[in-house]
Amino acid sequence: MSTSARLPELFGSMVFNEATMKERLSSPAFKAWKKSVTDGTSLDSYTAGEIAEAMKQWAVEHGATHYTHWFQPMTGVTAEKHDSFITPAEGGKVIMEFSGKELVRGEPDASSFPSGGLRATFEARGYTAWDPTSPAFIKEGSLCIPTVFFSYSGHALDKKTPLLKSMDAVSKQALRILRLFGDTTTRRVIPQVGAEQEYFLIDKKLFNERRDLRYAGRTLFGAKPPRGQELEDHYFGAIKPRVAAYMKDLDETLWALGVLSKTKHNEVAPSQHEMAPIFSDANTACDTNQLAMELMKKVADRHDLVCLLHEKPFAGVNGSGKHDNWSLGTDTGVNLFKPGKTPSQNAQFLLFLAAFIKGVDEYADFLRATVAFPGNDHRLGAQEAPPAVVSIFLGDELEAVVEAIISGTVYRDAGKQTLKIGVDVLPAIPQDNTDRNRTSPMAFTGNKFEFRMLGSSQSVSGPNIALNTIMAEELEQFADILEKSTDFANDLNALIRRTLMEHKRVIFNGNGYDDAWIREAESRGLPNLTSTADALDIYTAPKNVALFQKHGIYTQAEMDARAAIHKENYRAVIGIEAKTMVDMIRRDILPAVSAYAGALTERHAGKESLGAASRYERETVKKLAALEDQLYAACEKLEADLAAVPADAERAMHFSHDMLIPDMNAARAAADALEEITDRSFWPFPTYEDLLFSV
Repeated sequence: MSTSARLPELFGSMVFNEATMKERLSSPAFKAWKKSVTDGTSLDSYTAGEIAEAMKQWAVEHGATHYTHWFQPMTGVTAEKHDSFITPAEGGKVIMEFSGKELVRGEPDASSFPSGGLRATFEARGYTAWDPTSPAFIKEGSLCIPTVFFSYSGHALDKKTPLLKSMDAVSKQALRILRLFGDTTTRRVIPQVGAEQEYFLIDKKLFNERRDLRYAGRTLFGAKPPRGQELEDHYFGAIKPRVAAYMKDLDETLWALGVLSKTKHNEVAPSQHEMAPIFSDANTACDTNQLAMELMKKVADRHDLVCLLHEKPFAGVNGSGKHDNWSLGTDTGVNLFKPGKTPSQNAQFLLFLAAFIKGVDEYADFLRATVAFPGNDHRLGAQEAPPAVVSIFLGDELEAVVEAIISGTVYRDAGKQTLKIGVDVLPAIPQDNTDRNRTSPMAFTGNKFEFRMLGSSQSVSGPNIALNTIMAEELEQFADILEKSTDFANDLNALIRRTLMEHKRVIFNGNGYDDAWIREAESRGLPNLTSTADALDIYTAPKNVALFQKHGIYTQAEMDARAAIHKENYRAVIGIEAKTMVDMIRRDILPAVSAYAGALTERHAGKESLGAASRYERETVKKLAALEDQLYAACEKLEADLAAVPADAERAMHFSHDMLIPDMNAARAAADALEEITDRSFWPFPTYEDLLFSV
C-alpha cells in the first residue's frame, strides 16, 4: 500500500491522542480529562489510575517496554529518564505495571541541569508533572509523557511551565476584550504557532572528518568555493534523490508521532532545506518542534547524513532560521488577526493590531533578547536574515489604513472606496493582498505575524512566552480603559488612534538590509542590539522583570536565572569554539601547510639544480610562510586570551565578545587564505566544496 493510501492510518498512530483516549477510557474518565484540559482542573487519583492503565496497555500493544517523563529543561533540548513497566512477581516473574502516580509525577535528578543559581549543585531534587494538554507518544520503544519540570522550592526549571502560564495570561485578557465586543461564546483564546524549520544536510563521513562540526556544529574554517548560491538555482529547485529519500522518511516518522509536517523544499544555500508544519496551539507547536529537531538528526543518521541545525554552519552562504508564525485564535475558530467583513469586526481587528504594535514597540529590546545566543549572532543582519533592529512590516494597504486613522483623514481603497475611518464606518480591510518582506523581523502576513529573528537550533518557547505575555499586558491596559467607557465607540476609536500615533515608529515596510534604515531606526529611537552580549544585558531590565512578574510568568529569581544561563551558555559556546580552533590550527592546519611548503621547497631545489626553477614554487612558499606566521601569531593571541577569560559569567560574556571573537576572526582569515593556495591533497579536512556539494 502506498504512503498516501495509508497516511490517514499512519498519522498519529504512535500518539495517545484524544480519539484513542475516548476509545479506551470510560466516559467519566474521558470527561474528567477533557475538563482538566479546558478548565485546568486536577485529576483525582482514581481517574489518573484509569488513564495510566489505558495508556500503558496501548503503549505495550505498540511495542513499548519503558516510559519516560519527557521535559524541556533550560538546555534548549529535551530530556528523558527511562523506566521499564516491569514489576517483580511471584516465581521470579514480572508483570507490566504503570500507576496513576507514575503518570502524573516523576522525580529525575535535577542537579546537572542548568538552574542559573536557583539551587546549589548538591540540591538534586527535581520534579516532573504531567501536562495533560499535550498527548503522550511512543518513541523508540518508550512511552513519552510530556511534563513540566520544577525544583524542590517550586521554581520552574523548564520552558513549558512559563509557556503554559503565558497562554493562560493572554487568554484571560483577550477574553475581556472580546466580551466588550459582545462575544459571549468564546471560552478561551489560544495562541497559534507554526514554526518553519530550516536545516542543512551533509554527508556523515565528511562530517566526522571535521572536529569543528563535531564539537561546535559549524565550520570554524573554510574558504568559499568557486560556486555558492550565486545562481539562485537551489531555492525551490528539484530535490536530489538522496535528500528526497531522507525527507520522505522524516515525514513518515513525524506523521506517526502526530507532527503536522506539511511543506518541504530546498532553501537558498546549497545543501539547505526547510520543513514547515501546519499551525497548532503554541504548547503543541513548541513540543512538536523540539521533537522534529531531534528526529531530523536521527533520521539523517539512518541515511548516512548529518542534519546541521546551527544558524551559520558555513560562512559565505545563507544561514538557517526558524520563522515563528504567531496569531491568536478563539476556541470557536476565529482568528483575531484576520480582518473582518463588518465595521465591528474590523474595529476588533484594529484593536488587537494596535495592542500588538504597542507591545512590540515597548518591549522590542526583550524580543531581541529572546533570540540572542552565539549562533544567531552570525546570522542577524547578515543580508540573509532580519537586522537586529526590531520593527513591524504591515504592507502598503494596511499601513495606509493606519496612517488614515492617525491623521483622521479618509482611506482610499485602491481608488474604489473613500470612507472616513471610524468605528461605525470602517472600510473592508484588504485581506492578504500585500507582498511579503523577508527583511522584516516581524512581518504581518494577512492573518498572523511572522517573527523571523529566531535561530534554527532554538527552542521556540522563549519567543512565544514573550509574545503571549506582551500581548496580555497590552490587552489588559486596553480592557481597563474600555470597561470604564460610557461612550464605547468613540473611546475605542480614540484609543486605537492614540496607540497607533504613539507607536508608529516601530512600523517599517522598507528594506531592512539598507544601512539607511539602521540610521533611520536610530533617529526613531529604536534599539539596535547587534550582539548577544548587548541584548542579554537588558534581559533583566526593570520594566521587563515587572512585566513577567505582573502576569505570574516568571519570578525575579527565575528571570535572573534565565539571564545567567544565557550568559554562561555564551561563554561556554565561544570557549568551545576558540579551543577547537586552536586544536585544529596546531594539530591540523599548520602541520599540513608546513608539509606542503616543505614539498614545494624540495621541488624548487630539485628544479633549481637542473636550472629549471619556476616562480610558482618560490612565490607560493613565500606566501605560505607569511600566512603561516600570521596564523601562528593569531593562534598564540587566541590562546593567551583564552587563558584570561574572567570567571564571572557576565564579564566572561563581554570578554569573549570583545576579545575572543576578533581573535577567532583573525585566525580564520589567515587559515582560509592558506586553504586557497594549499594543494588539496595536503589540506587536512573536507572543504566547503566537499561539504556543500556532496549530497
